[in-house]
Amino acid sequence: MCGRYAASMDVATLVHEFGVGPVDVELPPRYNIAPTTENYIITGDGAKRSLEIARWGLVPSWAKDISIGNRMINARAETVATKPSFRRAYAHTRCLVPADGYYEWYRPAQGPKQPFFIHGEGTWAMAGLHEMWRPTDAPVVHSFTILTMAASSSLASIHDRMPVTVDPDSFDVWLDPESPKDEVDACLRPERQVTMHAYPVSTAVNSVRNQGPHLIDPLPAG
Repeated sequence: MCGRYAASMDVATLVHEFGVGPVDVELPPRYNIAPTTENYIITGDGAKRSLEIARWGLVPSWAKDISIGNRMINARAETVATKPSFRRAYAHTRCLVPADGYYEWYRPAQGPKQPFFIHGEGTWAMAGLHEMWRPTDAPVVHSFTILTMAASSSLASIHDRMPVTVDPDSFDVWLDPESPKDEVDACLRPERQVTMHAYPVSTAVNSVRNQGPHLIDPLPAG
């Protein structure tokens, strides 16, 4: 799964890297993003891309309660097209989730879990789905989830799952709701994934209260 990530890019960088329009509210750089927080996502309609702010943890349009989002932070690529919770969003409302990288915890045979920071190079994003939930007695909630798949051979020793990643050549196919399904499905193939690199980081990231660029610093050798 993907349960924590870092995103430090400001609006100007996102506009430049992803070809989106700016938003009125700018979020601060964050290095320890957890579910239920509001974060940047990128949406598209085939003609343009938009930078928006949404809550992590998908709340489907048919949901009775917002709390369903707490357990819908990830969608498995293997079942996303058919699972009732995600199939509508997969068909119509896909998004990109900009990130510097994400965290995963390696569990050794003995001793405490060791966090790793896992990142790509250049411009890339995690594949997501988004929806609008319109309760009768509260403001509209815009939310998203991150797709995951079986980890690549280089990352499988850390964790058996990883986020689905999207490179710039596939941004438009992924975002456009009119893209043919076979082209969208192709974005989930292992050979289409961004090459990722991993290194161990401080256990300070274990607490969601901790923030700052030091969280993604590699542990000293030895």
